[in-house]
Formats: sequence, C-alpha cells, structure tokens
Amino acid sequence: MAKCDICNKGVTFGIQVSHSHRRSNRTWKPNVRRVKAMVDGTPRHINVCTRCLRSGKVTRAI
Repeated sequence: MAKCDICNKGVTFGIQVSHSHRRSNRTWKPNVRRVKAMVDGTPRHINVCTRCLRSGKVTRAI
C-alpha cells in the first residue's frame, strides 16, 4: 500500500469488534491518489492523500 509523500500517512492496524464482541484484525487504508504535482519547480507524479490535497499542501501541475 502506498504512503502519502507529504504527510507520510500509511496503513494503520487495529482490531475489528463485532456486535457479539468477536475480535479480528483489520487494517485502515488511507485514501491515497497518484497526482501530478510541482516538486522543486518540476512536475512529477507523487502519491498524496486526499487530506493533503484538500488542505492545499500540494500544488497541482497542469
């Protein structure tokens, strides 16, 4: 699974608990998109989570 190149957000592990309280392992995956962004003045493809895209931490390349 890809990590966000801006905030380094990746997969988180935990335990899923059902209504009857049976427990099983699960993962939470970040919403990561591969976008063309400006990096050091040149357009490059990077993996960015949607939270960084919405907050304006990434400048999209045209």
